[in-house]
Amino acid sequence: MSAAGPAAAGTTGPGTTTPVLAVDDVHKSFGTEQVLRGVSLAVPEHTVTVLIGASGSGKSTLLRCVNLLTRIDDGTIRLDGRDISDPEVDPDEVRRQIGMVFQSFNLFPHLRVLDNITLAPRRVHGVPRDRAEAAGLALLERFGLADKAQQYPDRLSGGQQQRVAIVRSLAVAPRLMLMDEVTSALDPVLVNEVLATVRELKGEGMTMVIATHEMGFASQVADEVCFLESGRILERGEPEQVLHDPHEPATRDFLRRVHEAGRL
Repeated sequence: MSAAGPAAAGTTGPGTTTPVLAVDDVHKSFGTEQVLRGVSLAVPEHTVTVLIGASGSGKSTLLRCVNLLTRIDDGTIRLDGRDISDPEVDPDEVRRQIGMVFQSFNLFPHLRVLDNITLAPRRVHGVPRDRAEAAGLALLERFGLADKAQQYPDRLSGGQQQRVAIVRSLAVAPRLMLMDEVTSALDPVLVNEVLATVRELKGEGMTMVIATHEMGFASQVADEVCFLESGRILERGEPEQVLHDPHEPATRDFLRRVHEAGRL
């Protein structure tokens, strides 16, 4: 769409900008356990929001709710101003605009790398095979994986598999990228190659929400850091403030424990 046409996604009129993602007072329970308790979050275009907090604080559930893998109980989730949490919305149509990378890679083991990457463009978006493969090969080349195109996932290192998972999400040109602890399943030696890929996406302006335990990484890529505890965002702000001068005692205690574990 040209600049001369109707307002592009992310704008609502002169002088106003709609966040790519807006989460408003979202609640989610599993049985009697409240996992999200009134979470609100706005992610402007070309920014990275990093979610930190202990396991069970609600980070992964929040990402799954945004991707409509888990339905919320109350509140709203908007993508470019559209309420995607409305039960009438088709989740598959929304997921075509959102890339999600999980900690467990989730590559299809019986498909070669290039087939893993081109499956969604071909099957979901109707892209012809030759075009999908050309685009997939270009992405693999860009991230230093061109020589892995015809290999099966189990022939790759964990770091390479995770980078392929990221490339697979990029293949559908997502409006928003979600990443859930993408380094937690990796040997520490392999973590840096995945983080370098994410830093490159940040440099290119990809809008992302990332849950991570890697505080050093968070400080490098985040525009905003949100600390979650017991399903609430207890503290948020710029990385320097939240990670190095937190206001909340719970944030300080969490960061102390992370530091003791060697991940700060």
